[in-house]
Amino acid sequence: MKAMAHPPGLGPEDAARLAAGSHDRPFEVLGPHEAGGARWLVAFQPGTAALSALTDAGEVALPRIGRDLFAGRIGAGPYRLRAVDGDGAARDFEDPYRFGPVLGEVDLHLLGEGTHHRLWQALGAHVTQHQGVAGTHFAVWAPNARRVSVVGDFNRWDGRCHPMRRIGSGLWEIFLPGIGDGAIYKYEIVDANGLPVPKADPVGFGAQHPPEKASMVRDIAGYGWHDGGWMEIRAAAHDRGAPISIYEVHLGSWRRRLDQGGRPLSYRELAHDLVNYVRDMGFTHLELLPISEFPFDGSWGYQPVGLYAPTIRFGPPHEFRDLVDAAHRAGLGVILDWVPGHFPTDAHGLARFDGTALYEHEDPREGFHQDWNTLIYNYGRIEVKNFLVSNALYWLKEYHIDGLRVDAVASMLYRDYSRGPGQWVPNKDGGRENYEAIAFLRDMNVAAYGEAPGIMTVAEESTSFPRVSAPVDAGGLGFGYKWNMGWMNDTLRYIQMDPVHRKYHHDQMTFGLVYAFSENFILPISHDEVVHGKGSMLRKMPGDEWQQFANLRAYYGFMWCHPGKKLLFMGCEFGQPEEWNHNGELNWPAAERPLHRGVQSLVRDLNRLYREMPALHRLDAESAGFEWIRNDAEQSVLAWIRRGGDDAPQVLAICNFTPVERSDFRIGVPVAGRWREALNTDAAIYGGAGKGNLGGVTADAAPLDGQAASIRVLLPALSVLVFVWEGE
Repeated sequence: MKAMAHPPGLGPEDAARLAAGSHDRPFEVLGPHEAGGARWLVAFQPGTAALSALTDAGEVALPRIGRDLFAGRIGAGPYRLRAVDGDGAARDFEDPYRFGPVLGEVDLHLLGEGTHHRLWQALGAHVTQHQGVAGTHFAVWAPNARRVSVVGDFNRWDGRCHPMRRIGSGLWEIFLPGIGDGAIYKYEIVDANGLPVPKADPVGFGAQHPPEKASMVRDIAGYGWHDGGWMEIRAAAHDRGAPISIYEVHLGSWRRRLDQGGRPLSYRELAHDLVNYVRDMGFTHLELLPISEFPFDGSWGYQPVGLYAPTIRFGPPHEFRDLVDAAHRAGLGVILDWVPGHFPTDAHGLARFDGTALYEHEDPREGFHQDWNTLIYNYGRIEVKNFLVSNALYWLKEYHIDGLRVDAVASMLYRDYSRGPGQWVPNKDGGRENYEAIAFLRDMNVAAYGEAPGIMTVAEESTSFPRVSAPVDAGGLGFGYKWNMGWMNDTLRYIQMDPVHRKYHHDQMTFGLVYAFSENFILPISHDEVVHGKGSMLRKMPGDEWQQFANLRAYYGFMWCHPGKKLLFMGCEFGQPEEWNHNGELNWPAAERPLHRGVQSLVRDLNRLYREMPALHRLDAESAGFEWIRNDAEQSVLAWIRRGGDDAPQVLAICNFTPVERSDFRIGVPVAGRWREALNTDAAIYGGAGKGNLGGVTADAAPLDGQAASIRVLLPALSVLVFVWEGE
């Protein structure tokens, strides 16, 4: 019996550490082990009254040799465990400690050197079969942890039950038989300070509904895509010569089921309602505010905790795929707002994940965002950079996402972003550029374009950092496109002025053309412009109600004819009267009123004209596609020609930003002949006064404005006219 009290390889210290939940090498003592010419089985089962092994030779009792610790000799071959609980109920189960590692040498090598571009296939929770048994494999990176366990309802959230195997460079793993899709879990980490801390899975594919904080096992394998046609042509749809018109959406507040307590639509409902609406409106792409799991609704997703988990607010992962698949089958691309610039301090997230500054910087001058009270990733740490690059690829590969719009790039590029003297750490050369973040962004773009052909990446970058949308091998950051924040700020300041003052600020509408072709630009009217007291797009406009609508229609006409791809936030397309409220749905009743419906019809027609006219998109990023005709500050009139190559009809845009109608207005054009009035923002169908040019005008050979010919038009008040040359 004395031998039974202490099986070979299991000493009193091991027993004490298992009972205390501090053992970091559980596989060395638990499970089956050959010792002293016999096969010993050791199991730690808290709360169990009796334990036995079910073998081919029969049931073998495992005597208790300590607190919750059982051990005994068993024969060769497979076995299962049978536990009798305190109430006499028996349950049979597989012993996790009889299974070997799942991660192989290649995974460990790539993880160790920070080059595993399929990180999600190694880490996280994977429903799988291992050694012929169904279960879930768990793996997590926590190099400074003293012990890591998987906890959940299946083990009464007791971290002593399933401590993990330490392998490789700070990795921990375990295969838990019988655990499948839908199981709730966390990692209990005994951190570097010896404190047990529950953490959500950094690479978890699912999570509980907030405010609950656990991860959820999700089997993301085996989805049946039906978007092959789209995937074949999407590269052409993302070319800088393609028409790209983006509808930006916050899924939680686009529409709600008012008959069901005001809940947001599900992914599957959005796959029908949202996709059909966006297609009908003529947009080419959907852009979703962040959908990576986040704890606080008021962050709109910009403070994510689960970068690998589509938020459960609207459904499980496969149903998010249903939304993407439906969009693709409707000919729409899907762009995700992606947030690799910072993460929240929530205790169940990445902050001090193993008791140390693992994902962030130790020094708050490098690791704390003063603007958002969040933490900044340590881009210089290879494992952290790998975590983020892999996350980009995860969305592109697993969910067929067509593009990533990278949030707050400027905050990543500069070490002194929003910091005063003494509040930041210079780079190795004494400068303000964040070399590590720059390297990360370049590596991300190279990986994304290299491994997911046909996608696009977009930078929200608010400074004049050079060559943001130039290829990496040409010295750029490697993005496909960049938001034109300067254009947005200048033109919105202008359009909010009383027209009597606009002539003094005319350059705010023209300055964007000085640099319009230095990057591949997207012109954004985003969610940020219609919250926090900035007013809705409609209410930014000066004047009475009629003038507000006319100004808004003219601004959209100016935007759609200006070089650059387009982005418009939901609700702006019908002139929602109120600011955006993430806690409710858009004001859809307003969209049924005539003036609002007119704005909506205008945006639909602008999108149609933009797609149909190569001159309005083909040379967006080339100066050859644009020529000024008139720049009249005194009358607040602008006119220009757009070109799309020899095979594309030229397009003339004339803008009048005063409430003064100009009859018999003469302006130069490149060639004589018929110029069709393709769009007039003052048309009655859009809610305007219905003043126009009876379908078009004919240019004569009288030179004007440096052009070979000229036309006479009626230029309505607060309007944009668009003419297309139809020939001699």
